[in-house]
Amino acid sequence: MSIHPLPEAPPRLADLPEHSAQSPLSIHDMTVAYRHKPVLWDVDYDAPPQSLIAVVGPNGAGKSTLIKACLGLIPLASGRVEIFGQLPRRVRRDVGYVPQRESVDWDFPISALEVVAMGRYGMIGWGRRVSRAHKDAALQCLDRVGMADYAKRQISQLSGGQQQRVFLARALAQEARLYFMDEPFAGVDAATERAIVDVLRTLRDEGKTVICVHHDLQTVQEYFDHVLLLNMRVVAAGSIDTAFTHDNLQKTYGGRLTLLDQAAQALAQAGARP
Repeated sequence: MSIHPLPEAPPRLADLPEHSAQSPLSIHDMTVAYRHKPVLWDVDYDAPPQSLIAVVGPNGAGKSTLIKACLGLIPLASGRVEIFGQLPRRVRRDVGYVPQRESVDWDFPISALEVVAMGRYGMIGWGRRVSRAHKDAALQCLDRVGMADYAKRQISQLSGGQQQRVFLARALAQEARLYFMDEPFAGVDAATERAIVDVLRTLRDEGKTVICVHHDLQTVQEYFDHVLLLNMRVVAAGSIDTAFTHDNLQKTYGGRLTLLDQAAQALAQAGARP
């Protein structure tokens, strides 16, 4: 009987020359496809630590898909993602997520405080009773986003901006080290936008990293430290001063059909190989 040696584990991304051991998020050769139609193609990226990062690109560029793929919510066609040097499933407690508001069932009968307390489940454990200490922590998070007075209000009775604040408070309650936010400013009033920016800056100052899908190009320079310009591929990434340029914006918002055709052809060729 022959014994076959176990295959060697792939090296950590931090050990590869193109990636950084200091990055809270490393993406390597990520490709995502829906029904063989590429949405993201050959993405490589390292997120800088303790930063506010805007993910910017045209509609259909794969911005939300990038976040969901990093979180393990959708499968990769190829590539790898590491968060703090680990597979995403091993560090879930260290990752917070604020989805698009339109993707949430706001008619579910639950109060604002109960929504925020859900962010504590990683510490409480599923099926266990929420203690007074965890409720107090959830209430403090509501207070941080200016929603403490609405703790007992049903989420369906809140305005769009108030709902967004509640979901931000839920992410805060998780006490994560890395946050993904999918268009947190979409459809909110000016007061809510200012409140969200203040919270994001506080998180950064506490040593956290926040990655936001963002659509308002006029506020990128004001709100964020770094930018990832995405149009199915990474067009440019870096500090606002170096990457958020007119030339890079032109490359990001033009020529998408050419990229899509090239990637679709490459996927088809890969699938045809024996």
